[in-house]
Amino acid sequence: MPDAAVIAGIRKDIEAYEAARKAASRAMLWRVPLYLGLLVALVIVLAMVLNFGADPFELWFSTLHLYLYLAGFVAAFAVYVLATNAGSNLQASLRAKLLPTAFGFVQDLKLRKAETPQSFARLPPEALGDHDGCQFDDVISGSYDGFAFELYEAALWRRSGRADVELFDGVIVAFDMNKPFAGVLVATVKTTAVMGFFREMFAGLEQVQSGSDNIDAAYDFRTDNVAAALPMVSGQMAQTLDWLNKVWPGAPARIAINGRDGFLLLPDKRDFFELPADTVAVDYKTHVEPMIADIATMLATASLVRKIGS
Repeated sequence: MPDAAVIAGIRKDIEAYEAARKAASRAMLWRVPLYLGLLVALVIVLAMVLNFGADPFELWFSTLHLYLYLAGFVAAFAVYVLATNAGSNLQASLRAKLLPTAFGFVQDLKLRKAETPQSFARLPPEALGDHDGCQFDDVISGSYDGFAFELYEAALWRRSGRADVELFDGVIVAFDMNKPFAGVLVATVKTTAVMGFFREMFAGLEQVQSGSDNIDAAYDFRTDNVAAALPMVSGQMAQTLDWLNKVWPGAPARIAINGRDGFLLLPDKRDFFELPADTVAVDYKTHVEPMIADIATMLATASLVRKIGS
């Protein structure tokens, strides 16, 4: 966790944000009715102008009037958004300033939003299944405890008939393995709902088992290098997955290794790195400290996973 000086700086930033947020909220109370009132007045004036050229039986309701009212309705929505977006801009500004400070234990920190992570192309498709849709939210990269990482929130799905089948929704942490693996090794969760999509991907991989009844009942281990994978699966990988299932609050975690690249997949639908809505007061203990604890836990777990096989 950050030291006292860093926490004091974060609290100061939050206090400045709260003062600005409250001022923006007060301004919105007069800005919304003023902007909408001016728009309504403009529409009425234009409608009166149209009356001069309208048929006497179509005053206020001619075709041009109806187009004007429709345009006014659309404009009213845009004006409302314009009048209320100050709080959202303030929140984005605070987030951009606060996260680098809160995550000060990460070196060379970079924050991106809704971009395809560079490491995603190297993630073995067998770890995710045959997906045809994906979406990314926060993408955080840097180095921690001597290794580079890329951490991102991702959702992946596959269209089946008229519905989307969710294959993954959570956080993926990509990192360099301490010792490269000569091939591909994945540990996926056995779930009947999506195993059909995974079987298509397993054509070139062989199944191995850990020797633990509980782990083998929960996980499907696949690799293209059985000889090298077997001691890892029956040793450190099984132990790590067993520990993860006890400490991670979401659905069972997955692990994938592709040569030097390691991946930790943590299913969890929470939005880990977002501040509350601009109508809610930000509190360090409630909103910021959990972010720090979450990313520290994820990176510490990745640090453990990357040692598998070494």
